[in-house]
Amino acid sequence: MASHKILVIDDSRVIRNMVRDMLPKGNFEVLEAKDGVEGLNTIHQERPNLIMLDFLLPRMSGWEVFQQIQAQPDLRAPLVLMSGRKEEVTEKIPEPFEYFEFIEKPFEQRELVDAIKSAMAKFKKWPQPAVAAASTAAAVTNDAAGSAEIEALRQKVDKMQTEIDLLKKQLAQILTFVKQKLK
Repeated sequence: MASHKILVIDDSRVIRNMVRDMLPKGNFEVLEAKDGVEGLNTIHQERPNLIMLDFLLPRMSGWEVFQQIQAQPDLRAPLVLMSGRKEEVTEKIPEPFEYFEFIEKPFEQRELVDAIKSAMAKFKKWPQPAVAAASTAAAVTNDAAGSAEIEALRQKVDKMQTEIDLLKKQLAQILTFVKQKLK
């Protein structure tokens, strides 16, 4: 049985097969999705250990899938963003890419392996919500009803903070775009 699930979200069967063929045999279960909607559904159902996400997809773009992953910390996994045109990615997400890796298509096996290793390392730096630790402390000091209320409030605060962070990034991207247009 494969120990790791890798989800490849790409509308190109060639790319999905290429990734499958480049990975070491027996170590990975490769899941496939041909568009963003199918990819997001698979993330919800399968909770992959790694996501390889094409930026330009039908039905729901890779950018929209990326935003959903960012907004919902429970969906996060090490992420390799793929595109044939890096500038399309950097228009929406300015470099340096802190929490995910980018690989330009087409790529070689060594580049793929390096990108996966880098994505794993970058994922460890992605801020994780402190809700679980906080709820444990609350349960010890409060009764069950009080801790449930505190947990619900903490989850709301965490969700709001995630949304604020996303808005900050989007504002930075807009500023970068405007500055580029003014040059």
